[in-house]
Amino acid sequence: MPFVRFTGFEKNVVETAAPAIIECISGIANIPEEIVKIELLHVEKITNSPRSVEIFMFPREEEKHQAIAENINRILENLGCPHTHIFYVLLNPSLYYK
Repeated sequence: MPFVRFTGFEKNVVETAAPAIIECISGIANIPEEIVKIELLHVEKITNSPRSVEIFMFPREEEKHQAIAENINRILENLGCPHTHIFYVLLNPSLYYK
């Protein structure tokens, strides 16, 4: 945990971006790199959908969420993926079961 889920990306882009994204999230959220999970979702588009990154994690200070999103955006732009939609799904620790 956290889970970072990519939709609408080529696998090679996610594989290339993953190390930098893991390092970014780990450093900003002050968590071990080993617990950051990266997934590439394959979906069937029904309407025109943009590339997106969903970040499932426990709440942190807004500045930390902002910094993570900005860094992910920069990493993806540098890989030729501008205008990616990045959003959080904040989890409630008392409702998270392992």
